Amino acid sequence: MSHDHVSNTGRIWKVFGILSAVTIVEVILGILKPESLHMNSLMGMNLLNWIFYALTLYKAYYIVWAFMHMEGEKSSLRASVVYPVIFLVLYLLFILLTEGDYIYEVFKNSTIKWNF
Repeated sequence: MSHDHVSNTGRIWKVFGILSAVTIVEVILGILKPESLHMNSLMGMNLLNWIFYALTLYKAYYIVWAFMHMEGEKSSLRASVVYPVIFLVLYLLFILLTEGDYIYEVFKNSTIKWNF
């Protein structure tokens, strides 16, 4: 039995290019902070932060897809790995935003002083 080695150089460059492009977009948005995204809110957080979260989740999913070789697995295995992570990230985001907004409102509307 002979097993031929297949070069994945093209695939590696594709993954590198996609992850680099997403990172470059994140860096450019972070440096420029467009007023239209930074000053408009959606569900208590500015649109720029939502874009950062979406791009970060995309990169995380793509890293799992490419480096953990999920593209070659059955859809049920992919789902059992990816869905819990997505759920937990969204749940953590919800908790952080809810609690952060509550703490902000407590300090904003009370006599307690900001000491940090």
